[in-house]
Amino acid sequence: MEKIEAYIGSIATALPPCKIEQSKAAQLVRHHYATVLRPRSMEMLVKVLSHPSIASRYFAIDRMEDITILKDEDPDARIARFTRWSVELAISAARKTLQNAGVAPREISAIVVNTCTGYICPGIATYCIEPLGLRPDVVVYDCVGAGCGGALPNLQLGASLVRSGIKGPVLCVSVEICSATYQMDNDPSLLISNAIFGDGAAAALVWNKPRGLHLAAFASQYLPAFRDEVRYVHKNGQLFNRITPQLPKIIKQNVPTFIRGFLQQCNLNVNAVEQWALHPGGDKMVAGLQEELQLSDAHLEPTRRILREAGNMSSPTVLFILEILMQQPIGRVCLCAYGAGLSMHACLLEGECSRDR
Repeated sequence: MEKIEAYIGSIATALPPCKIEQSKAAQLVRHHYATVLRPRSMEMLVKVLSHPSIASRYFAIDRMEDITILKDEDPDARIARFTRWSVELAISAARKTLQNAGVAPREISAIVVNTCTGYICPGIATYCIEPLGLRPDVVVYDCVGAGCGGALPNLQLGASLVRSGIKGPVLCVSVEICSATYQMDNDPSLLISNAIFGDGAAAALVWNKPRGLHLAAFASQYLPAFRDEVRYVHKNGQLFNRITPQLPKIIKQNVPTFIRGFLQQCNLNVNAVEQWALHPGGDKMVAGLQEELQLSDAHLEPTRRILREAGNMSSPTVLFILEILMQQPIGRVCLCAYGAGLSMHACLLEGECSRDR
């Protein structure tokens, strides 16, 4: 029997309408939280907001004037907002990727949606079936809790379905409403989170046609010793982000070793990879990975561009970076994302240039 391979045929992204410049965000926190935060906490938050690595972010609200709802949003209103925007952004990204690939909705055999910033039952994927015009017998997977790295296990599941011989392409969607986990107090984890995270969605079409990017290999590794260093915790029924100040150091010490091991299994080394899509957890993490892997500024330009323009959107972010790469001739690409767990995920992609060699 002929071996079936899997390819990314197209990628599309979606952002909510409210774009907020970091300078404006700094003004807002000074105005609304002057009596909530200690002076040192305010100083720290404004300092992070002023860092040039992020210029703007997008939030799942209709307009700037509604930003104050985040301050006193009750749990019921929060999950309603998460439901509305996660579904709308997932559908928007999915529609665009279907159009880009020239695929009709009823051709889709399966839809996989991942998120970590909210929970609804039935899952987000089921809300997408009718608006997208998918068949009622479409195979549906809703994946939750994978953190910032969630897009890669999503792609891996999509590739496995294609390789299994499923009839039709698979739609893989990552969507995060990070603002639905917004909390404010003097905890440094929350201060950093409130300064770097934004909302967004990305969708990839995975099929068996030898067009686009070949999904050549995947790898994952989990380091539970660091589980409490980067995760969500529940307090009073709501999600609170926990990020240790040591996370850039932890990432620098562990992710490059993981990447090198993954590439070695593929009979490659770092120098054999032409393009990189690395999850930008933050500027210090990007700088640490660049130093350890000895990557050029050109290698990291797409990563830094997305961080600058939209912040850290959790799991969709790496697909935003890959969308940029797919707009130019593309060779061998390494995707890597990391997050809660501590989890690390990698994917090797081969473009037309690498397959022609």
